[in-house]
Amino acid sequence: MSKNPVVPYFLIFALGLGLIFFMSLYGLDQKEEIAKQGEEGEGTEEVASTEDFDAEAVAQQKCIGCHGGDLTGGMGGAAPSLVGLDVPKEEIVDVLHNGVGAMPPNLVPGADAEVMADYILSLQ
Repeated sequence: MSKNPVVPYFLIFALGLGLIFFMSLYGLDQKEEIAKQGEEGEGTEEVASTEDFDAEAVAQQKCIGCHGGDLTGGMGGAAPSLVGLDVPKEEIVDVLHNGVGAMPPNLVPGADAEVMADYILSLQ
């Protein structure tokens, strides 16, 4: 009696499909739990306070992509220079919170925007 070589492949295929099906059900269940957790506000994300906020590191992480490596402007003039600004601190804080033009809002959270504005104004 000869064995059919297709049977093992069919069994592996069926097992794989079953695994995908059950993993998708498990993922849907997790999606609902995450949505409930978000509604209840039980997130574990922590917001850094101003005492351990490093404005220079944030600038290197979030600002240089548009304003250039030395923060003197970039994107063909769309992102202005941050060096030597002569604007009130409140205006910089407002831009950090609300965004302007292509700049997205809320790049720097809460009271850290004040520290970031001081850093930007200190650039020469």
